[in-house]
Amino acid sequence: MSSGFAPAPGGAAVDAVARTGRGFALLGAVQVVLILAITMLSPALPAIQSDLGLSGAQLTLVSAAYGLSFSGLLMLGGRLADLLGRRRALVAGAAVFGLASAAAGLGPGFAFLLGGRFVQGVGAALAAPAAMSLVRSLYPDDARHARALAVWGGLAGFGATAGMLLSGTVSTWVSWRWAFVVPVVVSLAAVVAARLLPAGPAPVRVKLDVPGAVLVTAGLTVMSYGLVQAGERPWGAGVVWGPVVAGVLLLAAFAVVELKVADPLVPLGFLARRHRATALWAVFIGSAGMSTIFFLLSLYFQEVRDASPLLTSAAFLPFSAAQVVTGMLAGRLIGRFGGRAVMVGGLVVAAGGLVLIGQLGASSPYAGAMLAGLIVFPVGIACVFSGSTVVALEDVEDSRAGLAGGVVNTAMEVGPTVGLAILVSLATAHASGLRDGGEGVASATSGGYAFALLLAAAAFAASAVGSAVALRGRRRGARTPAPGASEARPPVTVAVANGERAPLSPPRGQ
Repeated sequence: MSSGFAPAPGGAAVDAVARTGRGFALLGAVQVVLILAITMLSPALPAIQSDLGLSGAQLTLVSAAYGLSFSGLLMLGGRLADLLGRRRALVAGAAVFGLASAAAGLGPGFAFLLGGRFVQGVGAALAAPAAMSLVRSLYPDDARHARALAVWGGLAGFGATAGMLLSGTVSTWVSWRWAFVVPVVVSLAAVVAARLLPAGPAPVRVKLDVPGAVLVTAGLTVMSYGLVQAGERPWGAGVVWGPVVAGVLLLAAFAVVELKVADPLVPLGFLARRHRATALWAVFIGSAGMSTIFFLLSLYFQEVRDASPLLTSAAFLPFSAAQVVTGMLAGRLIGRFGGRAVMVGGLVVAAGGLVLIGQLGASSPYAGAMLAGLIVFPVGIACVFSGSTVVALEDVEDSRAGLAGGVVNTAMEVGPTVGLAILVSLATAHASGLRDGGEGVASATSGGYAFALLLAAAAFAASAVGSAVALRGRRRGARTPAPGASEARPPVTVAVANGERAPLSPPRGQ
């Protein structure tokens, strides 16, 4: 067995590169489908309500159940990935996610669908951080790991868009139930093909911080539930403020516990690092902005413009194309300019896209500012996710890779809950004011949506300025060599199944 950095024979080297590429593709597919599951029912909600005879409250619970369990359990899932082993956690999470997807798709009524969506989130909370931490095991070299993370960061946005396209297509041509086939198939592939992945480092031998796990899970879940209710009820309602306040108090108690225990679930110093906190905010606001666009425009196309679910999904095709192309280039951009610059530039571009989309009116043409915004925004948001993922995971110890993955994914999941609740409430209030002023329903509704989108644009612009100031003077984090540039280090090797070691190459497309 080779034990140094010396390259293995040519055949073994090619086989190792191919194996690594297949492993990364498998992890990427898992990440895409876990995010896809968030939006996969959005355009189909009217059809689900009609088929199952659901009330508005029941429909809201079905829509929110996955995100509630996913976001609430991610911190715990990230720590379990470190404690149980990365590959083992991924397989367990994928199995739970796949079985729950099958139950939700095949179940006869509301209880099966709601329970299936909630348990989907439980599996996703275990699989997502494990998948992200396994990227480090596939690409241990810092430069190639940064390039892989740049691609990884763009997968979340692509998954969310793919969920919208999938839902609109299947609910129009067959049934919304068929949307669950994709999560089942990918989960099965992950369980069967897990042998393509390295096991990762030995599990961390520390005690699980049970009080911290209970408090952060309960706090995030209860607070998120209250914020979900804010989209349906006035902010002054007790059903909104009660859970929100309770969730905040539970999270405050979590912070106190973490300061006192010997092995905290999330060391607060880990979150307090300036570059990491800034990057996590960018992930948070980026996911909030994207979910707001999906939610508001889905309603706009179907309620104001009377479009079908299929046409609504088709309207996002340029969005998806721009996102995919930018994601393919993200590694090169970060290699040239650094993760910080790409993240801040992405916030600026995304703000411009929101301004363009925010020009919508009751009769605005699609092929105008709307279409331009649906191309500009995804370019920016792909840069935000790629750059911020690289910056957030700088200097993370290998033993905390699962935790880091859980933290990044938590920001990705909590962003839509908090941001969407605030923006939808503001849009509703503004539309109500316009109706009181004599505007028609379609015009007032469009005006409310435009108002919320322009506020989101202002938040993105302010975040760009704040991020630039917060990271001013910091070295270009996780900068990777530009494609074709020579590296000073000798080739880094990766172990393969038969015990040999071979040079490691970056994922294809970078």
